[in-house]
Amino acid sequence: MGANPVVTGHKNSKIVIIGQAPGIKVHTSEIPWDDASGKQLRKWLNVSDEDFYDVEKFAIVPMGFCYPRKGKSGDKPPRKKCAPQWHQQLFELMPNLQMILLIGMYAQNYYLKDNAKRTLTETVDNYPAYLPKYFILPHPSPRNRFWLTKNLWFKKNIVPELQERVATIIN
Repeated sequence: MGANPVVTGHKNSKIVIIGQAPGIKVHTSEIPWDDASGKQLRKWLNVSDEDFYDVEKFAIVPMGFCYPRKGKSGDKPPRKKCAPQWHQQLFELMPNLQMILLIGMYAQNYYLKDNAKRTLTETVDNYPAYLPKYFILPHPSPRNRFWLTKNLWFKKNIVPELQERVATIIN
């Protein structure tokens, strides 16, 4: 489908969201998190679309900047060259970042390296160990309904703290 990077940011961005890579809908619309996953993420963050897409509040820098194509069970993993080539350069242009949201295993494994736990569930459950720099989240995709149903502690315990931290930073 060709290169079509979906990345946002501003020198005043306060929170950066690092997810996997844009899906086909986002690749087409060129609006990051413009899908069911994005709707769920905005609920978790307790922010309006206006706040979410305010680049002085949120930067969106995925692990892969372009749609990676369809795989056997969903989209293929993000391309491995984007994060090492571009992330640090982009973050240097955003000196006001106060928190990095690591969404899903690709972002968590890349940034936490050996500090990531054995599973995504363990890593998310141990989110306080990565604060205040990183806040750890599962992917908000509808495909994760089973995980969210099985791990009710996430919505009960972690989402309220996430909302409080986000509100403190962006307001």
